[in-house]
Amino acid sequence: MTRYALRRVGFMIPTLIGSTFLVYLLVFLIPGDPVLALAGTKRVSPATAEAIRNQYNLNDPFVVQYVKYLGNVLHGDFGTDFNGNSVISTIGTALPYTVALALTAFALKLVIGLLLGAWAGLRPGRTADHANLAFTILFLAVPGFLVAYLVQYVLGIRLHLLPISGVRHGYPVAFVLPALVLALETASPLARLTRNSLHEVLRSDYVQTARAKGASPSRVLWRHALRNAFVPIVTYLGLSMASLLGGSVLVEYIFNLPGLGGSLAQAIQSQEGPVVVGISVFLLLFYLVSALLIDLLYPVIDPRVRHA
Repeated sequence: MTRYALRRVGFMIPTLIGSTFLVYLLVFLIPGDPVLALAGTKRVSPATAEAIRNQYNLNDPFVVQYVKYLGNVLHGDFGTDFNGNSVISTIGTALPYTVALALTAFALKLVIGLLLGAWAGLRPGRTADHANLAFTILFLAVPGFLVAYLVQYVLGIRLHLLPISGVRHGYPVAFVLPALVLALETASPLARLTRNSLHEVLRSDYVQTARAKGASPSRVLWRHALRNAFVPIVTYLGLSMASLLGGSVLVEYIFNLPGLGGSLAQAIQSQEGPVVVGISVFLLLFYLVSALLIDLLYPVIDPRVRHA
């Protein structure tokens, strides 16, 4: 088990370096001068502009900038924005809103995806299975922003059931609509994965053997089928929980939520490179740690993985 854990941690290190390098490179290649973007319509003296560039290492070659930034991140320093505010403090202020949104969406996703998937997996080829397929195709094909605007219009504007913008109504009222949009986007693959995994396990030899020995349908389902069917589902759930934090950028922007997504969108518009990189790297670290925890959870669910 220890060797398995160390091997997974070893795989994580080059992934971290390569991913942060790409994030930093993409921000570095954004056209325009961030110092001039910061000034807006105001005039900035050449001396002031040069001082800002030196402060944020903007005159250094790209590789030098990246190495300095990575060294600071390893010490817990995600940099400062062009107003002198710590990026980690910006993350700390915005993170509770994103976590609240992600957890609410995750709960709705579990209810929708697992129930619909299990319903279809137990009744292959019937109405439940067709409904599962239609649900999956619909929400994989329709763009998320279109679902968000439709939900805002129907449930918010037409029916006046829930607020469509901001957090002034507090939790959970202000988070229901954006969480529903995120849940619908991500519940469709979960429903399909649950259906396929459960259907495959129910057709396996050991399940057929258990039935032949006279095991009750409930014992076959709960003791033999669900545990083995849940292995790929656990992977998807763990990674999707992490991806919900990053995937909420567009939804938070549409619903005007002051979370990480909203902060990231504003930073991109104002060319606040340190904030864009800081939030992106933080989300990346969260995703990689979540993936590592899921890998370490594998041997608990299926002991055969320890020897893989």
